Amino acid sequence: MNENDSHENGKPQPEAPKPTRFIRIKPFSLIMLIFFLVLATATVTFVALTVGDEKVVEVVKPNQVGTERKEFKKLYEAYDQLKESYFDDVDDQVVIDGAINGMVDSLGDPYSDYLNEKEAKQLNESISSSFEGIGAEIQESNGYISIVSPIKNSPAEKAGLLPNDTILSVDGESIQGMSSSEAVLLIRGEKGSTVTLSVRRGEKSDPFDVKIVRDVIPINTVYAEMLDDHIAHINITSFSEHTYEELLEALNEMTDQGMEGVLIDVRQNPGGILSGAIDISDLFVPDGKILFQTEEKGKTPEAYPSSDGQKVTVPVALIVDEGSASASEILAGALKESAGIPIVGVKTFGKGTVQTPTQLPDGSNLKLTTAKWLTPDGNWIHKKGIEPDVKVPYPPYASLPFLDSSEEMNEGLVSPSVQAAEEMLEAVGYDPGEVDGLYDTNTAEAVKTLQKDLSQEPTGILTGDTTVGLMQKLRDKMKEDDPQLLKAKEVVLKEINS
Repeated sequence: MNENDSHENGKPQPEAPKPTRFIRIKPFSLIMLIFFLVLATATVTFVALTVGDEKVVEVVKPNQVGTERKEFKKLYEAYDQLKESYFDDVDDQVVIDGAINGMVDSLGDPYSDYLNEKEAKQLNESISSSFEGIGAEIQESNGYISIVSPIKNSPAEKAGLLPNDTILSVDGESIQGMSSSEAVLLIRGEKGSTVTLSVRRGEKSDPFDVKIVRDVIPINTVYAEMLDDHIAHINITSFSEHTYEELLEALNEMTDQGMEGVLIDVRQNPGGILSGAIDISDLFVPDGKILFQTEEKGKTPEAYPSSDGQKVTVPVALIVDEGSASASEILAGALKESAGIPIVGVKTFGKGTVQTPTQLPDGSNLKLTTAKWLTPDGNWIHKKGIEPDVKVPYPPYASLPFLDSSEEMNEGLVSPSVQAAEEMLEAVGYDPGEVDGLYDTNTAEAVKTLQKDLSQEPTGILTGDTTVGLMQKLRDKMKEDDPQLLKAKEVVLKEINS
Protein backbone atom coordinates (compact mmCIF):
# COMPACT_ATOMS: atom_id res chain seq x y z
CA MET A 1 0.00 0.00 0.00
CA ASN A 2 1.35 3.42 -0.93
CA GLU A 3 0.58 6.91 0.41
CA ASN A 4 -2.17 7.68 -2.21
CA ASP A 5 -4.11 4.53 -1.40
CA SER A 6 -4.44 5.56 2.29
CA HIS A 7 -6.21 8.80 1.46
CA GLU A 8 -8.68 6.97 -0.80
CA ASN A 9 -10.03 5.03 2.20
CA GLY A 10 -11.55 8.24 3.59
CA LYS A 11 -10.18 7.61 7.11
CA PRO A 12 -8.60 10.47 9.09
CA GLN A 13 -4.84 10.13 9.32
CA PRO A 14 -2.78 10.89 12.50
CA GLU A 15 -0.79 14.09 12.68
CA ALA A 16 2.86 13.77 11.97
CA PRO A 17 4.94 13.78 15.25
CA LYS A 18 6.86 16.89 16.19
CA PRO A 19 10.59 16.59 15.72
CA THR A 20 12.55 15.57 18.94
CA ARG A 21 15.04 18.13 20.27
CA PHE A 22 18.42 16.93 21.69
CA ILE A 23 20.86 18.74 23.97
CA ARG A 24 24.25 18.42 22.43
CA ILE A 25 27.06 17.98 25.05
CA LYS A 26 30.65 17.46 24.28
CA PRO A 27 32.05 14.08 25.57
CA PHE A 28 34.49 15.73 27.99
CA SER A 29 31.73 17.85 29.52
CA LEU A 30 29.51 14.76 29.94
CA ILE A 31 32.24 12.85 31.82
CA MET A 32 32.89 15.79 34.14
CA LEU A 33 29.15 16.13 34.84
CA ILE A 34 28.87 12.45 35.81
CA PHE A 35 31.97 12.74 38.06
CA PHE A 36 30.56 15.73 39.97
CA LEU A 37 27.16 14.05 40.37
CA VAL A 38 28.81 10.92 41.87
CA LEU A 39 31.00 13.02 44.15
CA ALA A 40 28.05 15.06 45.38
CA THR A 41 26.00 11.95 46.04
CA ALA A 42 28.84 10.32 47.99
CA THR A 43 29.37 13.47 50.06
CA VAL A 44 25.69 13.76 50.98
CA THR A 45 25.53 10.06 51.87
CA PHE A 46 28.66 10.24 54.03
CA VAL A 47 27.38 13.26 55.96
CA ALA A 48 23.96 11.70 56.43
CA LEU A 49 25.33 8.43 57.73
CA THR A 50 28.09 9.73 59.98
CA VAL A 51 27.00 13.09 61.38
CA GLY A 52 23.27 13.05 60.91
CA ASP A 53 20.80 12.67 63.75
CA GLU A 54 20.22 9.00 62.96
CA LYS A 55 23.43 7.21 61.99
CA VAL A 56 22.80 4.10 59.96
CA VAL A 57 26.33 2.67 60.00
CA GLU A 58 29.77 3.48 61.36
CA VAL A 59 32.20 4.01 58.53
CA VAL A 60 35.73 2.64 59.03
CA LYS A 61 38.41 2.60 56.39
CA PRO A 62 39.64 -0.96 55.70
CA ASN A 63 43.25 -0.09 56.50
CA GLN A 64 42.23 1.34 59.86
CA VAL A 65 40.47 -1.76 61.21
CA GLY A 66 43.40 -2.56 63.50
CA THR A 67 43.35 0.91 65.10
CA GLU A 68 39.78 0.37 66.26
CA ARG A 69 40.82 -2.56 68.51
CA LYS A 70 41.27 -1.16 72.00
CA GLU A 71 43.61 -3.95 73.13
CA PHE A 72 46.24 -2.67 70.69
CA LYS A 73 46.13 0.95 71.80
CA LYS A 74 49.08 0.54 74.19
CA LEU A 75 51.07 -1.28 71.49
CA TYR A 76 50.58 1.57 69.01
CA GLU A 77 51.49 4.15 71.64
CA ALA A 78 54.68 2.28 72.51
CA TYR A 79 55.56 1.93 68.82
CA ASP A 80 55.00 5.65 68.21
CA GLN A 81 57.09 6.56 71.25
CA LEU A 82 59.87 4.25 70.10
CA LYS A 83 59.90 5.75 66.61
CA GLU A 84 59.86 9.30 68.01
CA SER A 85 62.32 9.04 70.89
CA TYR A 86 64.81 6.25 70.22
CA PHE A 87 68.25 7.76 69.57
CA ASP A 88 69.01 5.65 66.50
CA ASP A 89 67.20 4.59 63.34
CA VAL A 90 64.48 1.99 63.87
CA ASP A 91 64.00 -0.89 61.43
CA ASP A 92 60.22 -1.27 61.23
CA GLN A 93 60.36 -4.90 60.11
CA VAL A 94 62.70 -5.90 62.93
CA VAL A 95 60.46 -4.16 65.47
CA ILE A 96 57.31 -5.82 64.12
CA ASP A 97 58.96 -9.26 64.08
CA GLY A 98 60.10 -8.65 67.65
CA ALA A 99 56.58 -7.70 68.74
CA ILE A 100 55.12 -10.88 67.25
CA ASN A 101 57.88 -12.95 68.83
CA GLY A 102 57.10 -11.32 72.16
CA MET A 103 53.42 -12.22 71.91
CA VAL A 104 54.21 -15.83 71.10
CA ASP A 105 56.89 -16.10 73.79
CA SER A 106 54.44 -14.80 76.38
CA LEU A 107 52.45 -18.03 75.94
CA GLY A 108 55.22 -19.89 77.74
CA ASP A 109 54.95 -22.72 75.20
CA PRO A 110 58.32 -23.91 73.84
CA TYR A 111 56.63 -25.43 70.79
CA SER A 112 54.83 -22.30 69.57
CA ASP A 113 57.04 -19.99 67.57
CA TYR A 114 57.12 -17.15 65.08
CA LEU A 115 59.49 -17.66 62.18
CA ASN A 116 60.54 -14.93 59.81
CA GLU A 117 60.81 -15.69 56.11
CA LYS A 118 64.30 -17.20 56.37
CA GLU A 119 63.44 -19.30 59.41
CA ALA A 120 60.21 -20.53 57.79
CA LYS A 121 62.17 -21.70 54.77
CA GLN A 122 64.45 -23.74 57.04
CA LEU A 123 61.44 -25.34 58.73
CA ASN A 124 60.09 -26.49 55.38
CA GLU A 125 63.50 -27.85 54.39
CA SER A 126 63.81 -29.92 57.57
CA ILE A 127 60.45 -31.57 56.91
CA SER A 128 60.49 -32.14 53.18
CA SER A 129 64.08 -32.30 51.99
CA SER A 130 67.71 -32.48 53.00
CA PHE A 131 69.39 -29.54 54.66
CA GLU A 132 72.85 -28.57 55.81
CA GLY A 133 73.68 -28.43 59.49
CA ILE A 134 74.56 -30.68 62.44
CA GLY A 135 71.36 -32.77 62.45
CA ALA A 136 69.76 -32.33 65.86
CA GLU A 137 66.25 -31.50 67.03
CA ILE A 138 66.33 -28.73 69.62
CA GLN A 139 63.81 -26.98 71.85
CA GLU A 140 63.71 -23.90 74.05
CA SER A 141 62.71 -24.25 77.69
CA ASN A 142 63.06 -21.68 80.47
CA GLY A 143 65.41 -19.59 78.37
CA TYR A 144 67.75 -22.46 77.48
CA ILE A 145 68.19 -24.46 74.29
CA SER A 146 68.46 -28.21 74.76
CA ILE A 147 68.82 -31.24 72.51
CA VAL A 148 65.64 -33.28 72.03
CA SER A 149 67.42 -35.84 69.91
CA PRO A 150 70.29 -36.04 67.40
CA ILE A 151 69.38 -37.51 64.01
CA LYS A 152 70.79 -40.95 63.23
CA ASN A 153 74.18 -40.86 61.46
CA SER A 154 74.25 -37.07 61.69
CA PRO A 155 77.30 -35.01 62.70
CA ALA A 156 75.54 -34.30 66.01
CA GLU A 157 75.22 -38.01 66.79
CA LYS A 158 78.78 -38.77 65.70
CA ALA A 159 80.04 -35.93 67.90
CA GLY A 160 78.38 -37.54 70.90
CA LEU A 161 75.52 -35.11 71.59
CA LEU A 162 72.74 -36.66 73.68
CA PRO A 163 69.10 -35.86 74.51
CA ASN A 164 68.77 -33.21 77.23
CA ASP A 165 72.22 -31.74 76.56
CA THR A 166 71.97 -27.96 77.05
CA ILE A 167 73.63 -25.75 74.42
CA LEU A 168 74.97 -22.64 76.14
CA SER A 169 76.69 -20.90 73.23
CA VAL A 170 77.39 -21.22 69.50
CA ASP A 171 80.85 -20.14 68.31
CA GLY A 172 81.26 -18.18 71.52
CA GLU A 173 77.91 -16.37 71.24
CA SER A 174 75.52 -17.04 74.10
CA ILE A 175 72.12 -18.32 72.99
CA GLN A 176 70.46 -18.07 76.37
CA GLY A 177 67.09 -16.38 75.94
CA MET A 178 66.89 -17.15 72.21
CA SER A 179 63.98 -18.98 70.63
CA SER A 180 64.70 -22.34 69.03
CA SER A 181 64.34 -20.83 65.55
CA GLU A 182 66.88 -18.10 66.38
CA ALA A 183 69.31 -20.70 67.71
CA VAL A 184 68.87 -22.82 64.57
CA LEU A 185 70.05 -19.91 62.42
CA LEU A 186 73.35 -19.91 64.31
CA ILE A 187 73.79 -23.69 64.48
CA ARG A 188 73.05 -24.45 60.84
CA GLY A 189 75.50 -23.65 58.09
CA GLU A 190 77.14 -24.82 54.92
CA LYS A 191 78.46 -28.34 54.51
CA GLY A 192 82.12 -28.55 55.55
CA SER A 193 82.01 -25.54 57.86
CA THR A 194 82.73 -26.01 61.57
CA VAL A 195 80.61 -24.89 64.50
CA THR A 196 81.67 -25.00 68.15
CA LEU A 197 78.97 -25.61 70.73
CA SER A 198 79.43 -25.09 74.46
CA VAL A 199 77.41 -27.88 76.03
CA ARG A 200 76.39 -28.73 79.58
CA ARG A 201 75.39 -32.31 80.38
CA GLY A 202 73.54 -32.42 83.69
CA GLU A 203 72.69 -29.47 85.91
CA LYS A 204 75.86 -29.45 87.99
CA SER A 205 78.46 -30.56 85.46
CA ASP A 206 81.00 -28.21 83.89
CA PRO A 207 80.39 -27.12 80.28
CA PHE A 208 82.51 -28.62 77.52
CA ASP A 209 83.08 -27.59 73.91
CA VAL A 210 82.08 -29.75 70.98
CA LYS A 211 83.44 -28.94 67.51
CA ILE A 212 81.17 -30.28 64.78
CA VAL A 213 81.71 -30.22 61.03
CA ARG A 214 78.39 -29.50 59.36
CA ASP A 215 77.16 -31.80 56.63
CA VAL A 216 74.15 -32.53 54.45
CA ILE A 217 71.53 -34.12 56.67
CA PRO A 218 70.06 -36.98 54.63
CA ILE A 219 66.37 -37.21 53.86
CA ASN A 220 66.33 -40.98 54.41
CA THR A 221 64.42 -41.71 57.59
CA VAL A 222 64.11 -45.52 57.59
CA TYR A 223 66.98 -48.01 57.94
CA ALA A 224 66.40 -51.78 57.89
CA GLU A 225 68.59 -54.80 58.61
CA MET A 226 67.90 -58.48 59.13
CA LEU A 227 69.19 -59.84 62.42
CA ASP A 228 69.62 -63.53 63.12
CA ASP A 229 66.56 -65.70 63.83
CA HIS A 230 64.77 -63.86 60.98
CA ILE A 231 64.06 -60.84 63.18
CA ALA A 232 64.09 -57.56 61.26
CA HIS A 233 65.34 -54.37 62.90
CA ILE A 234 63.80 -51.24 61.34
CA ASN A 235 64.99 -47.88 62.62
CA ILE A 236 62.77 -44.83 61.98
CA THR A 237 64.81 -41.67 62.60
CA SER A 238 62.07 -39.06 62.04
CA PHE A 239 58.62 -38.65 60.51
CA SER A 240 58.89 -36.75 57.23
CA GLU A 241 56.77 -36.60 54.08
CA HIS A 242 58.21 -39.84 52.69
CA THR A 243 58.71 -41.91 55.86
CA TYR A 244 55.59 -44.01 55.33
CA GLU A 245 56.65 -45.00 51.81
CA GLU A 246 60.18 -45.73 53.04
CA LEU A 247 58.80 -47.97 55.78
CA LEU A 248 56.63 -49.92 53.31
CA GLU A 249 59.70 -50.54 51.14
CA ALA A 250 61.68 -51.69 54.16
CA LEU A 251 58.92 -54.06 55.28
CA ASN A 252 58.66 -55.53 51.78
CA GLU A 253 62.44 -55.97 51.63
CA MET A 254 62.51 -57.69 55.03
CA THR A 255 59.53 -59.89 54.07
CA ASP A 256 61.42 -61.05 50.98
CA GLN A 257 64.30 -62.02 53.29
CA GLY A 258 62.03 -64.20 55.42
CA MET A 259 61.01 -61.83 58.20
CA GLU A 260 59.24 -63.65 61.06
CA GLY A 261 59.23 -60.77 63.53
CA VAL A 262 60.11 -57.06 63.49
CA LEU A 263 61.61 -54.55 65.93
CA ILE A 264 60.49 -50.99 65.21
CA ASP A 265 63.09 -48.64 66.68
CA VAL A 266 62.20 -44.98 67.33
CA ARG A 267 64.96 -44.21 69.81
CA GLN A 268 66.34 -40.69 69.33
CA ASN A 269 63.42 -39.97 66.97
CA PRO A 270 62.22 -36.41 67.73
CA GLY A 271 58.99 -36.72 65.71
CA GLY A 272 57.89 -34.81 62.62
CA ILE A 273 54.67 -34.50 60.64
CA LEU A 274 51.44 -35.81 62.14
CA SER A 275 50.23 -37.58 59.00
CA GLY A 276 53.31 -39.79 59.04
CA ALA A 277 52.57 -40.95 62.59
CA ILE A 278 48.95 -41.69 61.66
CA ASP A 279 49.79 -43.69 58.53
CA ILE A 280 52.51 -45.72 60.23
CA SER A 281 50.44 -46.43 63.35
CA ASP A 282 47.67 -47.66 61.06
CA LEU A 283 49.94 -50.48 59.82
CA PHE A 284 50.03 -52.08 63.26
CA VAL A 285 46.60 -51.33 64.80
CA PRO A 286 43.58 -53.53 63.98
CA ASP A 287 40.77 -52.07 61.87
CA GLY A 288 38.45 -49.74 63.80
CA LYS A 289 40.62 -49.39 66.89
CA ILE A 290 41.66 -45.90 67.95
CA LEU A 291 45.06 -44.58 66.85
CA PHE A 292 45.00 -41.41 68.94
CA GLN A 293 42.78 -38.46 69.80
CA THR A 294 43.08 -34.69 69.41
CA GLU A 295 41.47 -32.10 71.65
CA GLU A 296 41.19 -28.50 70.50
CA LYS A 297 40.27 -25.60 72.78
CA GLY A 298 36.65 -25.77 73.87
CA LYS A 299 35.92 -28.93 71.91
CA THR A 300 35.45 -32.57 72.83
CA PRO A 301 38.26 -34.94 71.82
CA GLU A 302 38.15 -36.29 68.27
CA ALA A 303 39.22 -39.91 67.83
CA TYR A 304 41.06 -41.23 64.77
CA PRO A 305 40.27 -44.90 64.07
CA SER A 306 42.48 -47.32 62.20
CA SER A 307 41.53 -48.27 58.65
CA ASP A 308 41.07 -51.71 57.07
CA GLY A 309 44.18 -51.27 54.92
CA GLN A 310 47.53 -53.05 54.87
CA LYS A 311 48.64 -54.52 58.22
CA VAL A 312 51.83 -56.00 59.63
CA THR A 313 50.97 -59.54 60.76
CA VAL A 314 54.25 -60.78 62.28
CA PRO A 315 55.07 -60.25 65.99
CA VAL A 316 56.27 -56.70 66.74
CA ALA A 317 58.08 -54.86 69.54
CA LEU A 318 58.68 -51.10 69.70
CA ILE A 319 61.91 -49.70 71.15
CA VAL A 320 61.84 -46.21 72.70
CA ASP A 321 64.01 -43.92 74.82
CA GLU A 322 64.02 -40.41 76.26
CA GLY A 323 64.73 -39.04 72.76
CA SER A 324 61.49 -40.52 71.36
CA ALA A 325 59.15 -37.56 71.14
CA SER A 326 55.94 -36.26 69.59
CA ALA A 327 55.03 -38.42 66.56
CA SER A 328 57.15 -41.25 68.00
CA GLU A 329 54.98 -41.12 71.12
CA ILE A 330 51.79 -41.15 69.05
CA LEU A 331 53.07 -44.39 67.51
CA ALA A 332 54.02 -45.77 70.92
CA GLY A 333 50.62 -44.91 72.42
CA ALA A 334 48.73 -46.51 69.55
CA LEU A 335 50.76 -49.72 69.60
CA LYS A 336 50.68 -50.02 73.38
CA GLU A 337 46.98 -49.32 74.00
CA SER A 338 45.23 -50.39 70.79
CA ALA A 339 47.41 -53.21 69.49
CA GLY A 340 48.88 -54.70 72.67
CA ILE A 341 52.37 -54.45 71.18
CA PRO A 342 55.10 -54.44 73.86
CA ILE A 343 57.16 -51.29 74.35
CA VAL A 344 60.80 -51.81 75.34
CA GLY A 345 63.35 -49.28 76.60
CA VAL A 346 63.04 -46.23 78.85
CA LYS A 347 60.35 -43.58 79.33
CA THR A 348 59.76 -41.36 76.30
CA PHE A 349 60.25 -37.59 76.11
CA GLY A 350 56.71 -36.39 76.84
CA LYS A 351 55.39 -34.06 74.11
CA GLY A 352 51.61 -34.21 73.90
CA THR A 353 50.74 -31.22 71.76
CA VAL A 354 50.12 -30.60 68.05
CA GLN A 355 51.55 -27.61 66.20
CA THR A 356 50.01 -26.08 63.09
CA PRO A 357 52.17 -23.77 60.93
CA THR A 358 50.37 -20.91 59.17
CA GLN A 359 52.18 -19.04 56.42
CA LEU A 360 51.71 -15.28 56.54
CA PRO A 361 51.54 -13.14 53.36
CA ASP A 362 55.22 -12.10 53.51
CA GLY A 363 56.45 -15.70 53.71
CA SER A 364 56.93 -15.72 57.48
CA ASN A 365 55.29 -18.42 59.54
CA LEU A 366 53.31 -18.58 62.76
CA LYS A 367 53.68 -22.04 64.31
CA LEU A 368 51.19 -22.40 67.14
CA THR A 369 50.14 -25.21 69.40
CA THR A 370 46.55 -25.78 68.31
CA ALA A 371 45.59 -28.95 70.15
CA LYS A 372 46.49 -31.60 72.67
CA TRP A 373 46.83 -35.15 71.48
CA LEU A 374 45.71 -38.04 73.66
CA THR A 375 46.46 -41.75 73.56
CA PRO A 376 43.65 -44.13 72.50
CA ASP A 377 42.64 -44.48 76.16
CA GLY A 378 42.51 -40.70 76.61
CA ASN A 379 45.82 -40.24 78.43
CA TRP A 380 47.68 -36.94 77.99
CA ILE A 381 51.37 -37.79 78.16
CA HIS A 382 52.66 -34.19 77.99
CA LYS A 383 55.70 -33.72 80.27
CA LYS A 384 55.09 -37.27 81.51
CA GLY A 385 56.13 -39.51 78.64
CA ILE A 386 55.10 -43.11 78.00
CA GLU A 387 56.43 -45.80 80.30
CA PRO A 388 57.70 -48.95 78.52
CA ASP A 389 56.18 -52.33 79.25
CA VAL A 390 59.69 -53.75 79.58
CA LYS A 391 62.07 -51.23 81.15
CA VAL A 392 65.67 -51.56 79.97
CA PRO A 393 67.96 -48.65 80.89
CA TYR A 394 71.04 -47.65 78.97
CA PRO A 395 74.37 -48.76 80.50
CA PRO A 396 76.06 -46.01 82.58
CA TYR A 397 78.79 -45.42 79.99
CA ALA A 398 76.16 -44.35 77.43
CA SER A 399 75.79 -40.95 79.12
CA LEU A 400 79.46 -40.11 79.54
CA PRO A 401 80.37 -36.58 78.42
CA PHE A 402 82.01 -35.85 75.10
CA LEU A 403 85.80 -35.63 75.08
CA ASP A 404 87.36 -32.72 73.22
CA SER A 405 89.97 -34.19 70.89
CA SER A 406 91.88 -30.90 70.89
CA GLU A 407 92.51 -31.23 74.63
CA GLU A 408 95.71 -32.99 75.68
CA MET A 409 95.65 -35.30 78.71
CA ASN A 410 98.85 -36.70 80.22
CA GLU A 411 100.29 -37.81 83.54
CA GLY A 412 99.59 -35.56 86.50
CA LEU A 413 96.44 -33.96 85.08
CA VAL A 414 93.39 -33.94 87.35
CA SER A 415 90.01 -33.05 85.83
CA PRO A 416 86.44 -34.26 85.20
CA SER A 417 87.48 -34.99 81.60
CA VAL A 418 90.15 -37.38 82.86
CA GLN A 419 87.57 -39.23 84.92
CA ALA A 420 85.27 -39.49 81.89
CA ALA A 421 88.20 -40.84 79.84
CA GLU A 422 88.98 -43.40 82.54
CA GLU A 423 85.38 -44.58 82.54
CA MET A 424 85.45 -44.90 78.74
CA LEU A 425 88.69 -46.86 78.83
CA GLU A 426 87.28 -49.21 81.44
CA ALA A 427 84.02 -49.67 79.48
CA VAL A 428 85.82 -50.73 76.30
CA GLY A 429 88.19 -53.13 78.06
CA TYR A 430 91.30 -51.13 78.99
CA ASP A 431 92.28 -50.99 82.67
CA PRO A 432 93.01 -47.37 83.74
CA GLY A 433 93.45 -48.27 87.41
CA GLU A 434 91.35 -46.38 89.93
CA VAL A 435 88.73 -44.19 88.25
CA ASP A 436 89.36 -41.01 90.23
CA GLY A 437 89.98 -38.22 87.73
CA LEU A 438 93.78 -38.43 88.09
CA TYR A 439 95.77 -39.22 84.95
CA ASP A 440 98.35 -41.51 86.54
CA THR A 441 100.72 -44.20 85.28
CA ASN A 442 97.94 -46.78 85.01
CA THR A 443 95.87 -44.41 82.87
CA ALA A 444 98.84 -43.74 80.58
CA GLU A 445 99.50 -47.47 80.18
CA ALA A 446 95.87 -48.07 79.26
CA VAL A 447 96.10 -45.32 76.65
CA LYS A 448 99.30 -46.86 75.23
CA THR A 449 97.52 -50.20 74.80
CA LEU A 450 94.63 -48.41 73.09
CA GLN A 451 97.02 -46.61 70.75
CA LYS A 452 98.66 -49.91 69.75
CA ASP A 453 95.22 -51.36 68.92
CA LEU A 454 94.53 -48.23 66.85
CA SER A 455 97.90 -48.60 65.04
CA GLN A 456 99.11 -45.32 66.55
CA GLU A 457 102.36 -44.37 68.22
CA PRO A 458 102.07 -45.44 71.91
CA THR A 459 102.80 -42.09 73.60
CA GLY A 460 100.41 -42.57 76.50
CA ILE A 461 98.98 -39.10 75.82
CA LEU A 462 95.26 -38.89 75.17
CA THR A 463 94.58 -36.34 72.45
CA GLY A 464 93.65 -35.98 68.78
CA ASP A 465 93.07 -39.23 66.89
CA THR A 466 93.48 -41.28 70.08
CA THR A 467 90.55 -39.47 71.68
CA VAL A 468 88.46 -39.90 68.53
CA GLY A 469 89.37 -43.60 68.42
CA LEU A 470 88.40 -44.09 72.08
CA MET A 471 84.96 -42.52 71.54
CA GLN A 472 84.43 -44.59 68.40
CA LYS A 473 85.19 -47.78 70.32
CA LEU A 474 82.62 -46.70 72.91
CA ARG A 475 80.00 -46.15 70.21
CA ASP A 476 80.79 -49.53 68.67
CA LYS A 477 80.38 -51.18 72.09
CA MET A 478 77.02 -49.48 72.61
CA LYS A 479 75.84 -50.75 69.25
CA GLU A 480 77.17 -54.25 69.81
CA ASP A 481 75.87 -54.65 73.36
CA ASP A 482 72.62 -52.62 72.88
CA PRO A 483 70.66 -54.08 75.82
CA GLN A 484 67.36 -52.58 74.65
CA LEU A 485 67.59 -54.08 71.19
CA LEU A 486 68.58 -57.46 72.60
CA LYS A 487 65.67 -57.43 75.04
CA ALA A 488 63.19 -56.43 72.35
CA LYS A 489 64.43 -59.29 70.19
CA GLU A 490 63.97 -61.67 73.11
CA VAL A 491 60.38 -60.46 73.58
CA VAL A 492 59.52 -61.04 69.90
CA LEU A 493 61.16 -64.46 69.80
CA LYS A 494 59.17 -65.49 72.84
CA GLU A 495 55.96 -64.53 71.04
CA ILE A 496 57.00 -66.37 67.88
CA ASN A 497 57.72 -69.54 69.84
CA SER A 498 54.68 -69.40 72.09
